[in-house]
Amino acid sequence: MTSMFGILRRAVAPGRKAGGSPAPAAAAGRRQHNLFEAAATFVAASVEDDQDRMDEASGWVSPEALSFGVGELACRAVIALARERDESPETVARTLLGLSDG
Repeated sequence: MTSMFGILRRAVAPGRKAGGSPAPAAAAGRRQHNLFEAAATFVAASVEDDQDRMDEASGWVSPEALSFGVGELACRAVIALARERDESPETVARTLLGLSDG
C-alpha cells in the first residue's frame, strides 16, 4: 500500500514548483477536470503504480488543490470503512497506517 506521504510527495510532479499552477485547460485544448476527479485518478493510479496516469492527473489541478482532494478522499474513505466495520474513524485510520491503538 502506498503511504499518504508518498502520494502527496508525488503530487508535485518534477519540474513543477509547489506554488505554480498548470496551464488553463481551455488554453491547452483539453477538458477541465475538478480537484476531486484529479484526486480520485491520482490515488487510483498510485495504488496501481501507474506513474504516467499519476503525472497526468497531477497536471489537471494545482498541487495544493490535488493535496486537498487527496486529503478529502482519505477522510471519506476512513468514514466509509468505519461505518462498514462499526469502528471509530480513529481506530480505522490507525489500523490502515499500521499504528497501535493510542
